[in-house]
Amino acid sequence: MEAAMGLMRRIPPKHTETALSALLSLMPDNSSDLLSQVDQPLQVLCDVECGKEFILCEYNRDADSYRSPWSNKYHPPLEDGSLPSSELRKLEIEANDIFAIYRDQYYEGGISSVYMWEDDNEGFVACFLIKKDGSKTGQGRRGYLEEGAWDAIHVIEVGPEEEENTNYRLTSTVMLTLTTNNESSGTFSLSGSIRRQMSMKLSVADGHLCNMGRMIEEMESKLRNSLDQVYFGKTREMVCTLRPPSEVAQLRMPDSA
Repeated sequence: MEAAMGLMRRIPPKHTETALSALLSLMPDNSSDLLSQVDQPLQVLCDVECGKEFILCEYNRDADSYRSPWSNKYHPPLEDGSLPSSELRKLEIEANDIFAIYRDQYYEGGISSVYMWEDDNEGFVACFLIKKDGSKTGQGRRGYLEEGAWDAIHVIEVGPEEEENTNYRLTSTVMLTLTTNNESSGTFSLSGSIRRQMSMKLSVADGHLCNMGRMIEEMESKLRNSLDQVYFGKTREMVCTLRPPSEVAQLRMPDSA
C-alpha cells in the first residue's frame, strides 16, 4: 500500500484515473483505502432539478450515486443515501453561496461545491471544491491554453467547541494540468499536484464559515506561490538553461578572432 501511494504521488493528474484503475485491479483488497486516499481530477454533473452543475468526489458519493449540494438529492436517485442533519444542511447551503462568490472573485468563473457531514468526534467535516477549466472550450477561457484544469480540494475537520474555541485541521490538494499548442509557444505540457496541511485553534465568535474561509484563502495563496516557484520557476530555469535567449547565447559564444 505504501508503494502504491508513493507511485500515485508521482503520477501526473491527467493519468491518475488510468493508474488508479490498474492498481485497483492489482490490489482489490485495498480498493476502499485507495479510493479514499487518492485524489483524482474532479468530475462534474448537472443537477437537472436545479439546472446547476456540481462537483463529484468521494465526499458526496454513496454507492454509485452522488449528492447534489443544491437539491440535497442523489444522482442517480438513491433511497437510503446519507444526508447531513438539518442544522448542518443550513450551514452547507450558506457555505455554497459564499464559496461561489469567492470562486468568481479569485478564479473568474469555474464550478464550486461544498459538502458537509458529521464525524464521530461530535464535530463535523467540510469539503470545499473548485474546478476551473482553462482550455479553449472551458468557462472563463482566455485562449492561451489548448487544455488546462485547476482542481482544488480543501477538507476541513472541525472539532467540538471548547470554551468558545474550536480546533480546525485543513488538508488541501491542488492538481494542475496545462497544455499549449500554438506557433508562439509551441507544444508544451505541464502537470502536477501539491498537498499541504494546516491546523489552527480559533474562536467561534465569528462563526465557522469565517474561520474556514480565512484558512482556505491563506492556504490557496501559499499553494499558488509554491506552484509558481516549484513548477513554473523550475521549468523556466531549465528552459533558459537548455535554450538560452538569443542575446545570452551570443554573449556566451567565443570571439571568432
